[in-house]
Amino acid sequence: MKYFGTDGFRGVAGTDLTVEHAYKIGRFIGWYYGARQGRKARIVVGKDTRRSSYMLESGMVSGLVASGADAYMLHVIPTPGLSYETTDGAFDCGVMITASHNPYTDNGIKLVNSQGFKMEEPLLQLIEQYIDGEYAEEVPMVSGDAIGATVDYMQGRNRYIAHLIASANFSLQGVKVGLDCANGAASSVAKPVFDALGADVRVISNAPDGFNINVDCGSTHIDRLQRLVVEQGLDVGFAYDGDADRCLAVDERGHVVDGDLILYVCGVYLNKHGRLSGGTVVPTVMSNFGVLKAFEQANLNYETTAVGDKNVFACMHANGYSLGGEQSGHVIFGDIASTGDGILTSLRLMEAIRAERETLSQLCAPVKLYPQLLTNVRVADKDALFFLEVISHRARCVSGNTQNFAFKSGKLCLISRLNADGFKFRDSRKTRRSALPKNCGSDDFIFFRRIDRSVRFGS
Repeated sequence: MKYFGTDGFRGVAGTDLTVEHAYKIGRFIGWYYGARQGRKARIVVGKDTRRSSYMLESGMVSGLVASGADAYMLHVIPTPGLSYETTDGAFDCGVMITASHNPYTDNGIKLVNSQGFKMEEPLLQLIEQYIDGEYAEEVPMVSGDAIGATVDYMQGRNRYIAHLIASANFSLQGVKVGLDCANGAASSVAKPVFDALGADVRVISNAPDGFNINVDCGSTHIDRLQRLVVEQGLDVGFAYDGDADRCLAVDERGHVVDGDLILYVCGVYLNKHGRLSGGTVVPTVMSNFGVLKAFEQANLNYETTAVGDKNVFACMHANGYSLGGEQSGHVIFGDIASTGDGILTSLRLMEAIRAERETLSQLCAPVKLYPQLLTNVRVADKDALFFLEVISHRARCVSGNTQNFAFKSGKLCLISRLNADGFKFRDSRKTRRSALPKNCGSDDFIFFRRIDRSVRFGS
């Protein structure tokens, strides 16, 4: 794909992603879902709080109505709210204008289908062809009565808020909660939800001005929330990113609870109550080994995927699993949502805290995180990456028995298989250390795990 990556069309606003791009995307999908089929398309549009979102929204809506589609404008709303309303309102597709956790200078366009899932790649390829002037068919302008309408659809956001409140079957009366809204899309949604559930809410970073989204706040800069929780004696804190599809938590002691730990707490809780499909959690290859071991100790199955919520959801959807996510805080509750939802994640975590009558730190206590370092490894050719695949294949065969594997600079000795795609090695050469990271001592272990073009090391 030239423009659309794993999380939409993203780049510097006005340079990599322009109004013309937005207009052309609107022109194509407005025609594709509407006039191409001899009907009028209904397409819902949302955005985050960055200044350029308003510019791109105008271009997108102009393209939609010029192709005859009706554009329903949700205005500022979290990405999961856009996905929810696309399905709940029976729209043909949805458009979210956001660059998520990226700086305010960036922006992006995410497209979802009528089921609220990320739009299918074959259609994205057609859109790219149209952007580059390579699409074979004509996409005509409409005129007269065929011109589409713009509809102010603020009630869609209110319905999303009501949906979040209804998903919680518990009271937060007497619970002190801190919220960091990242000066983003959560600013107009998170507090009303927690207020409705009776929580004593303290909010920071909820005054967006178009330029302060994600600036020293939110899930990418969680230290402010940590201080708030400790200084004000709060029970828990939640930090969202710019479009509120991610959530990280802070426990009552001020410690960060990342997506891995959230998966553990929610996975254990849901499994205990028979609500975890297949007794399986879906993390990514970036997850900490300590969390994976904790899954095993809690008798939870897990199936790792490549990095990206798109891959997590694909695995969940294909196998009927109900819980998966990433260390970054992008957690998917498949029984109620089609994408990661930061506010929903915080509610599910609160449900576990309230039901188990334990603090968040107590619920996380069984997990012993491993110190890990992620490093990119430069290789002269692709053989080195292929070699890791060979290791994975052969390691499955030996099931943890000691076996030497040739490496370009020497040998590594397999100590144990940690899981299906992660393995523990020790350098079999006592004098040469070139195959191991410089910070590894003579008695250290090395963990290899294939991550596209990266290798995860840990000692």
